[in-house]
Amino acid sequence: MGDVFSHLKRVSGGIYRAGGIAPSGASDGRDVIDPATEQVIGSLAETPQAEIDACIEEANAVQKHWWKDLSAVDRAHALHEVATEIERMRPLLAESLTREMGKPYKESVDEVNWCVHSLRYSAEVGRSDMGRVMGPAVAGQMHYTLKQPLGTIAMIMPFNYPMVLLAWEAGAALAAGNACVIKPSEYTTLTTLLFAEAFAHLPKGLFQIVTGGGDVGRRLIEHDGTHGVAFTGSVPVGRQVSKTCGDLMKPALIETSGNDPFLIMPSAPLDIAARAAAFSAYMNCGQICVSAERFYVHEEIHDAFVEKLVEETAKLRIGNGMDKVDMGPLVSSKERDRYEALMTNAQNEGARAAIGGGRPAEFNRGWFVDATVLVDCTPDMSLFHNESFGPVAPICKVSSFDEAIAHANNSKYGLGANIYTKDLGESIRATEEIQAGMVWVNAPLLDNDAGPFGGSKMSGLGRQLGHEGFETFRETKMIMIDPDCAPQDFWWFPYADEEMAPQ
Repeated sequence: MGDVFSHLKRVSGGIYRAGGIAPSGASDGRDVIDPATEQVIGSLAETPQAEIDACIEEANAVQKHWWKDLSAVDRAHALHEVATEIERMRPLLAESLTREMGKPYKESVDEVNWCVHSLRYSAEVGRSDMGRVMGPAVAGQMHYTLKQPLGTIAMIMPFNYPMVLLAWEAGAALAAGNACVIKPSEYTTLTTLLFAEAFAHLPKGLFQIVTGGGDVGRRLIEHDGTHGVAFTGSVPVGRQVSKTCGDLMKPALIETSGNDPFLIMPSAPLDIAARAAAFSAYMNCGQICVSAERFYVHEEIHDAFVEKLVEETAKLRIGNGMDKVDMGPLVSSKERDRYEALMTNAQNEGARAAIGGGRPAEFNRGWFVDATVLVDCTPDMSLFHNESFGPVAPICKVSSFDEAIAHANNSKYGLGANIYTKDLGESIRATEEIQAGMVWVNAPLLDNDAGPFGGSKMSGLGRQLGHEGFETFRETKMIMIDPDCAPQDFWWFPYADEEMAPQ
């Protein structure tokens, strides 16, 4: 398959158009930097408006005149071919992702694997669910619904899981009969372009990628040739996207931020809970929208839990994701500056680092930070009300299950939530009372292709995955048929005299 750096160079400065990598005519661009080495590994183009418009026009043409009219079986087979090609490209895609955004190679391989089974799931749902037949309101008639594609979907992607989130969204959109035009994150553009080559056998123009920053994304969202939007990113930008789509009456999936609570109750096995907490806080260097970011630990087991979590944190191997490590760097110097400002503020507010709190001393380059456990935290601290998006586990002591639930719900976010307990009553109450789109009981951060992913409050609108995820990219049409073309005298003109008002 060739050296990864030659592939990164090959796609640098390009877009994905008409079934292949094409050079962009952009006059502006930026370097792509390996966050572990700070070396320039490629470049990305700021796609000009004329190229964006052309990509959207091409996507609409192939969607309207070909893809939407294919049988669901043919679309499913095409998506299975994409999944097979992604599987074949796994080593290249995994290394590219690690080089470009820093996550450990093992996590990159996992992400590629998740793409494969997610696309296969979408392929099958696309041919098994096209509407439903209802009992007719009038005898002899047929009443049913049709699920039809929206058209061309604009997708604005994040850097933390650039391939699997694209597989979730594009898999459902394509299986439903739509076309896709995607803007990847500036931090994972090259990997996304390589990933797009797995879609090369699809009708040319159905799956397009334009590159660049916010102006490119804005053009996709506002364009009258896109008919739905899928956005993953920050709350401020998500709110603006939601407002724009509202003004345009354009359906939108909005997935913004999380500040997920993690509750540990006295019945929890602390060895397991501490390992789960470390994984939930530090996986992908904490750059996950459903990372555990607020820990509420019952006072009966607080000290013992902190001790075990510190032990687990100390075991982490930090370094270049291509080495034998558990945690890589943050994605950029900008992200590290933002994260370190949050950490400084937390310690100014009274939090204390039981372990970590700075940068690993062994690195003189790369955007590395320590995995950190913060203690002496109180629920009013700013870190408990804003997404950290970094490897920190701030711990707040609580006196009861009810107090933990109250603190968990005292947030503007509502994406996911975790609890460790062996108390069945606490488990059930947590699933019903915590205000979040997903609740994990003793099983943190898991996804299921067949179940919906999404949040409430400021964490976003809509759902991905499952049958609910398909509805994001389809509209429902109600159909009523009278095969006999019979008169509807039970409510047509002329109205019967006996139905008139009493005289």
